[in-house]
Amino acid sequence: MSHSKGYPGRKDRFLNRLSARRATLGRARTAFAKLPEPRTIGSFAKGRQLLAGNYLFAGYLAEAPGVSIWDVAAPDNAYLSETHGFAWLDDLAAVGDIATRDLAQDWLWGWIDRYSKGGGPGWLPDLTGRRVFRWINHSSLLLRGKDEAATDRFYRSLRQQAMFLSRRWQGAGPGLPRFEALTGLVHAGLFLNGLEHLTEPATKALAGECTRQIDDEGGLPTRNPEDLLAACTLLTWVSSALTDAGITTPDAQMQAIERIAPTLRTLRHSDGSLARFHGGGRGAEGWLDHALAFSGIKKRQPDGLSMGYARLSAGRTSVIIDAAGPPTDQASFGAHASTLAFELTSGRRPLIVNCGSGANFGIEWRRAGRATPSHSTISLDGYSSAMLDDDSPDALHERLIDGPTHVPIEISHAPDGLRFKGGHDGYVPTHGLNHMRTLELTFDGRGMAGEDMLLAVDDTAKRRFEKAMSARNLAGVPFDIRFHLHPEVDATYDLDGNGVAMALKSGEIWVFRHDDTRRLALTPSVYLEKGRLEPRATQQIVLSGKVMDYATRIRWSVAKAQDTAIGVRDLNRDDPVLPLINP
Repeated sequence: MSHSKGYPGRKDRFLNRLSARRATLGRARTAFAKLPEPRTIGSFAKGRQLLAGNYLFAGYLAEAPGVSIWDVAAPDNAYLSETHGFAWLDDLAAVGDIATRDLAQDWLWGWIDRYSKGGGPGWLPDLTGRRVFRWINHSSLLLRGKDEAATDRFYRSLRQQAMFLSRRWQGAGPGLPRFEALTGLVHAGLFLNGLEHLTEPATKALAGECTRQIDDEGGLPTRNPEDLLAACTLLTWVSSALTDAGITTPDAQMQAIERIAPTLRTLRHSDGSLARFHGGGRGAEGWLDHALAFSGIKKRQPDGLSMGYARLSAGRTSVIIDAAGPPTDQASFGAHASTLAFELTSGRRPLIVNCGSGANFGIEWRRAGRATPSHSTISLDGYSSAMLDDDSPDALHERLIDGPTHVPIEISHAPDGLRFKGGHDGYVPTHGLNHMRTLELTFDGRGMAGEDMLLAVDDTAKRRFEKAMSARNLAGVPFDIRFHLHPEVDATYDLDGNGVAMALKSGEIWVFRHDDTRRLALTPSVYLEKGRLEPRATQQIVLSGKVMDYATRIRWSVAKAQDTAIGVRDLNRDDPVLPLINP
């Protein structure tokens, strides 16, 4: 699951603290009404690293063999969210030997020792929901070999956390955090003796959130594809647990899953990963396939549009485009200035990407990843198409403001393929220029032609453009069109220097060309990826020029080289996402 979206305000902190301490006053015992079946499994490699004392959370590595994670100084709230959410139990369970069981037990009862009286940073509704679900999910591993006194403390803490959730789930932020809180509450009601009365109201509340948070297009307000997958996964887990208990899943919940599934298919690249937009990554291994299989829904959105994204796919090639303005208000805390950016994947190999979310690498990387130059689209004069709000209280609550408000799009057939046409007005307030982008993917998926235009469309916009020109002594307004490449792409200039040849590990060769009126450069870039200690070095193709008139047109293309086979048998294995630490 993703990190908590930010810590609450003063009033919510007070209510959380009060409710947590009230929940600890009850002395009633509980126990499992029935033993739950584990539903999650994590990474064997991560589990082995934890056992070795290498604690990698939220991009921060602590090398502390033999030291409890509760004794490690947390660098930020994102680190605290990962440790107190207990998703690391999935990784220890993936190893599943005696040593990892002992470690999981030590850390869990260490949490009870320190925080079960309602103190500490873990008493947030979404973190508590995440934690309760994991404790229940891995209870057979956690309770094995424990005596009656330890078992009693485990059950007592679970009951306290469930009672906290029953009072404070509404304090979780809208969207994924609220789904996490309610998932924990539903499971507590289903599996713990004496808490059966929590099941019905929690199930009804979750159904209500499905209606409120999952829109008609099957999307979330954050427009984060990975958040949407996480929400869908939670809903499928709850539905399975309800079915096992002989309880019918509410219609609103099943309808939400049915709306989400076509959207996830639209956001799925040809390699099976999610498009990386608005803070989301590729998605946890196997979760996308599981969620889609559970839904039973085989279709994509019929018009190629989902949650503000457009998809073109042909042959073995997928192109996914951010075809809407960025989220606003609270939903924009993790949003990116990425309107009209795209990603292109060929078979199992990403080719053109966005840099991704820098949230795991500190505040400056977080901000850099949200800027337009970190995406495969045009940036103008050093500006992004939307800005970070200087009045935001902190980096975790930085809203995105002044973004595009008018984003017309159209998907149609071209003579030899599929055509996307879109535009946005994000640069009109600063420079009087609209950005228009056309992408045409051939029916065989072997090539895509692109055109970017910068236009001053009316008298007001022209006056604003003239003012921007005057500020530069009529020397032109500079622009850059960036195409960020995946780190596994080997890119070199073509022989004539007017193109770039891009070799994939599959053996495919793609070639980038342009209309020869702009400056072409192949420069360093970064790929921001969860589970890494630092950004991965990669390259970007940059087309640069200056806007001198009311209309500027730039044409470019990416296509497979003529001698690239139509079908490539891609047997190369990817490098593991998680780097080896002290092998």
